[in-house]
Amino acid sequence: MTQEPADPFDWIRESSRRRREAGLDRALRYRDATSSLVDLASNDYLGLTRHPDVTEAAAEAARRWGAGSTGSRLVTGTTALHGQLEEELAEFTGFEAALVFSSGYAANLAALTTLGRAGSLIVSDEGNHASLIDGCRLARARTAVVPHRDPAAVRKALASHQGPGLMVTDSVFSVDGDLAPLDRLSQECRARGAALVVDDAHGLGVLGEGGRGAAHAGGLAGSPDTVSTATLSKSLGSQGGAVLGPARVIGELRNAARTFIFDTGLAPAATGAALAALRRLRGEPERALRVRQVARTLHRRLTEAGLPATPPDAAVVSVPAPTPEAAVRWAADCRERGLWVGCFRPPSVPDGISRVRLTARADLTDAEVDEAVTTLVATAPPVGGPAREY
Repeated sequence: MTQEPADPFDWIRESSRRRREAGLDRALRYRDATSSLVDLASNDYLGLTRHPDVTEAAAEAARRWGAGSTGSRLVTGTTALHGQLEEELAEFTGFEAALVFSSGYAANLAALTTLGRAGSLIVSDEGNHASLIDGCRLARARTAVVPHRDPAAVRKALASHQGPGLMVTDSVFSVDGDLAPLDRLSQECRARGAALVVDDAHGLGVLGEGGRGAAHAGGLAGSPDTVSTATLSKSLGSQGGAVLGPARVIGELRNAARTFIFDTGLAPAATGAALAALRRLRGEPERALRVRQVARTLHRRLTEAGLPATPPDAAVVSVPAPTPEAAVRWAADCRERGLWVGCFRPPSVPDGISRVRLTARADLTDAEVDEAVTTLVATAPPVGGPAREY
């Protein structure tokens, strides 16, 4: 009698069941090209992803260079647009050089796997983004995870290691929108000859003079011991990522970073769009001021209404929900009333801190902010109590 072969994916059945029972099952939600929803869910902080200059630059780049970049940046995937974007990004943020990647995730993996070499130590904030966590896991260095925003813990971790070290942190943490103490972290690193790597995904375009980023705001841009990573998909309204830092670091990444060497280059349309958005930001620095103003207004209005919103250091305002199911229902109720908000629940966040996340945008009107606050308050689950019955 022939025995049926074992199903190699049978384990997925149990995994799916546990996820459904915990209210953590996920599904893709298609969005329309146009929508009447007030958008506080996207990362289009400066409202540039549909700006005519940005979309026309994308179209022109595709017409001139083609739909794809055709290969690795080291083979055929580099265009003049890539070089212009790198030059202008570095100049704008105050760093010596820049290198563009196909995503911010790839940029973070590149920075950590290249700089976190064997025999070194990476000190990582426990609140860091998944891309930084994965970069630590892939690096040959040993990793020490330290409590959130704790320079003393960083000092202790670095002091325990004999050899090269670096500390990696988000500048603005994506869940609560709080800012890393970059000045104190830099002091601890310099005292022990360690490098500081800052993921400025949520800071570029929002923080610093004219949106030049958190490292520039903290006086760290251009320092020989500081590296910053960034995404082109948030404030710059496009797609892709970049590493910025000393020229010798960028040269090492060009020669050693696997997500640069073996990945197809960023598509010309995305490169052209990011370049146009950067130039628009340079010409309209008030966009950075406006997005911070909108975030502060959202926080003030929500806390006045009794909701425990987190104070924003940049563009992110976060409001806790009592359970993952309550967060999902809250976001769904908001959508039904014309407001799109983010919903964070495990595994995006640890158990116990499910929430809706609001991302301020520079192009939101005062009337849209009013509408958003009214909707959030009207649909909120009880604060500090059990979730509503849904």
